Parts: sequence; C-alpha cells; structure tokens
Amino acid sequence: MVYGSRFLSGELKRVVFYWHSVGNKFLTTLSNMFTNINLTDMETCYKAFRGDIIRGITVEEDRFGFEPEVTAKVAKMKCRIYEVGISYSGRTYHEGKKIGWKDGARAIWCILKYR
Repeated sequence: MVYGSRFLSGELKRVVFYWHSVGNKFLTTLSNMFTNINLTDMETCYKAFRGDIIRGITVEEDRFGFEPEVTAKVAKMKCRIYEVGISYSGRTYHEGKKIGWKDGARAIWCILKYR
C-alpha cells in the first residue's frame, strides 16, 4: 500500500491553514500510536492499494472516517506500507474546502474504534 504525503515533498506547496496542519499532525500521531506505524500524513486522500488488499477490507466509514479506518485495518493486515511525497495546493473554504471540527472529532472516534 502506498500513501501520498503532503509533508515529504521537496516541492513548493501552497500554505495551508495552521490549525488544520496541527489537527492533521495530531490525528496522524494518534493513529500511529494505535497502529504502531509511522506515517507523516494519515489524512491524505492519496492512497494506492493492491486489488487483493482493498477487496479484503470491508469499509464502513465515509468522509474523514475513511482514512483512520483503512489505516487501522491495513496495519492489522501487516501490509507493507510506503509513503511518497506529493505536490499539494491547499484550498480555502471559499475555494471549496469542506473539513471542520466535526470531521476531526469523527476521525478521533474512528481511530479509537478501529484500533
């Protein structure tokens, strides 16, 4: 499995909201603590799976619960996980960013639920 990471790329990237990056680091760290893996960006939307791996996972969550659920389930499967840097251009709320504090709370719930 391969995760894209917004924090590994050496490329220039658009500045994201400070509190969103703090929240992302918190959620990634919490997920890492429960899964015993060492990701830099668990909440990235860039993930690539081998077909047999993703077909072996029953996905229950949507929205921002998907990332912690899949991360926990892949960690339990003892899959090889890689991270690659991706280029990223963060959006403002005016441009269509939709994440809020409720999504962060749901992600925490999912980290605890699927650990």
